[in-house]
Amino acid sequence: MKGFLRRTWPLHLMLLPAVILQLIFGYLPLGGLVIAFKDFKPYDGIWGSAWVGLEHFRFMFEYPDSKQVIINTALIAGLKIMFNIAVPFIFALLLNEVRRSSVKRTVQTLVYLPYFISWVFLGGILTDMLASDGIVNSLLNSWFGIEPILFLGEGNWFRFTVVLSDVWQQFGFGTIVYLAALAGVNPSLYEAAEVDGATRWQQTIHVTIPSLIPIVIVVGTLAMGNILNADFDQIFNLYNPLVYEKGDIIDTFVYRTGILNGQYSFGTAVGIFKSVVGFVLIVIGYRIAYKLADYKIF
Repeated sequence: MKGFLRRTWPLHLMLLPAVILQLIFGYLPLGGLVIAFKDFKPYDGIWGSAWVGLEHFRFMFEYPDSKQVIINTALIAGLKIMFNIAVPFIFALLLNEVRRSSVKRTVQTLVYLPYFISWVFLGGILTDMLASDGIVNSLLNSWFGIEPILFLGEGNWFRFTVVLSDVWQQFGFGTIVYLAALAGVNPSLYEAAEVDGATRWQQTIHVTIPSLIPIVIVVGTLAMGNILNADFDQIFNLYNPLVYEKGDIIDTFVYRTGILNGQYSFGTAVGIFKSVVGFVLIVIGYRIAYKLADYKIF
């Protein structure tokens, strides 16, 4: 052991700043979760505030807005997960049929670029484009005679816009995952299918898609942990009071109640609930992925 540390101490020294930062910003703040079980008053401090046990959790399930927020989060996140699996899957199949490598690489790069754009930037662009006098409504009105649609001002349209814009930003990354899986398909399977007289469509149905099923199972089951994570950055930069009823999610709800309204204990309790549910679903997802696709971390 001493010999190992003597040889690798420079690597441990390089890792030390990251470990210290993680301890300070990742683990040390976990002690503050205790305020979820207290009637936290800033002037009394964390340890001086009175204990209330599970009162904030009970209030969370009785508070009407909390129930609607959980429904909104699960619905929006569920739609995102479903379409972020289906769209990259279909696009990867189509892109895999492109024979010119230059065209294939160009398209792959173009669809991957939005993944690196911040929602602060995208939110501003979408707000201008989808305004009642924006370019989208102007085109709909001039081409089809459709009256202006409140994409970001009406609940159902807001959900549609959020899911569609998230898929547009994310599907390039998902496509790379499926293309990587396709690169590992044994070419002899296609050769055997071709010898048997299979067309390109039949090869896709009987060779390509079955080869992708394991990675689809892994991606889908691991995504279960995000069922209560509808992306705070996106919602925060797009929503407004008009769509709170159908667009407010747990993270934005915690932000408003915990930080803006000063209900720190209640906001922390809601955050803990989300984390516990997410942790349980992640564990279940890993178990399902191991059972169905033999996927395991260790």
